[in-house]
Amino acid sequence: MNIISGFSKLTKLEKINYLVENFLEGSRFSKEKIKSFWHDNALEQKVFDDFSENTITNFYAPYGVVPNFLLNGKIHCIPMVIEESSVVAASAKAAKFWLDRGGFKASVVSTIKVGQVHFIWKGESAQLYSFFNEVKSELIESVSPLVQNMKKRGGGLLSLELKDCTDLEEGYYQFHGEFETCDAMGANFINSVLEAIGKKWQELISLNTSFEQEQRDVQIVMCILSNYTPKCLVKAWVECDINELNDSGLGMEPSEFANKFARAVRIAQKDVGRAVTHNKGIFNGIDAVVLATGNDFRAIEACGHAYAARDGQYRSLSNCSIENGKFKFEIEIPLALGTVGGLTSLHPMSKISLDMLGNPNARELMMITAALGLAQNFGAVRSLVTTGIQKGHMKMHLMNILNHLEANDQERELARKEFETQVISFNSVRDFIAGLRNYQ
Repeated sequence: MNIISGFSKLTKLEKINYLVENFLEGSRFSKEKIKSFWHDNALEQKVFDDFSENTITNFYAPYGVVPNFLLNGKIHCIPMVIEESSVVAASAKAAKFWLDRGGFKASVVSTIKVGQVHFIWKGESAQLYSFFNEVKSELIESVSPLVQNMKKRGGGLLSLELKDCTDLEEGYYQFHGEFETCDAMGANFINSVLEAIGKKWQELISLNTSFEQEQRDVQIVMCILSNYTPKCLVKAWVECDINELNDSGLGMEPSEFANKFARAVRIAQKDVGRAVTHNKGIFNGIDAVVLATGNDFRAIEACGHAYAARDGQYRSLSNCSIENGKFKFEIEIPLALGTVGGLTSLHPMSKISLDMLGNPNARELMMITAALGLAQNFGAVRSLVTTGIQKGHMKMHLMNILNHLEANDQERELARKEFETQVISFNSVRDFIAGLRNYQ
């Protein structure tokens, strides 16, 4: 067994040496490859090292952009961090398609975020509610020092509610807090406030002489924000007359395309097997922007998927309607994003991304991100109901296959020409390259 103590205290090079010697068969190639991804600038590298724990190197991901993205009357160039080239291509194609059809529109519905204090208390719920109402203002006042700066920016703790959850777990109650965190994602702020509320609540209960002795004991289980933020909502949409959908790339009449597209979205509303893949396509676009701006894509995904199942069945996050000769495609999705604090202020490329977007506030970033997710969804569904997904996807994937086969420049050019009109698969490309090499 290769057990080690104090790994985190080793230098980066010592960590690499340990890994190479114990898990990479002493490979000098592996060691040099790991080191080759260090940043040339030592100060920049230290920034990346400090982002996480036990870091040994950097893991690169492609950083692309979608130009000519018209949103609310303004042209954007939107950054995307994603390894799947067809996603960026589909988003760019959708942006171009809608550029002359009014572009994308978006609006923020609300920006409320949520936090919870989970606790156990044994007694009559009516008695607890009565006590809570007595001390509620004192609880809120106790966190004033923590919220004063956020209040100056227009945010803070908006409400605090006691919930009886004893039907879920014996003696289980929670405080449900709603917060406005302005341009910050606000996780640290919310968690700090919740922990202070939990501590104060424990103190107040322990001192309440109207409770029996055993009732003065409350167990604070945990104080934590919720990544489910159904009130932090944004809408994005595109719309035009059906006859304006005319495009030579569709291969069908505008009315047929509109109806086929709408039917595909309805299927994603009704069938969970399709809905999961449909929404994955939306997050192909959303995650890429979230990553590029230094936000938490894991929290965004978890919340989005929970929202997709809010009525008890997992459904498409987007909708399509055809009414009075007009085609409309839209999305409503919770996006708890920030533009200050965390990686958004530390990662050098996140700062570049926000500069590229005109240094948006959190509400503006929500609209940009939702619109890009809708664009990616439009591009994917358009391909599915017209040429099929694999034609464009595999054409974009051709470069990855050629890289895997270590094709040289001449082989790449010949392969591009060969597969312009042919179905691309790994085997077909491999056989073509092998044929070129055998011929030589």
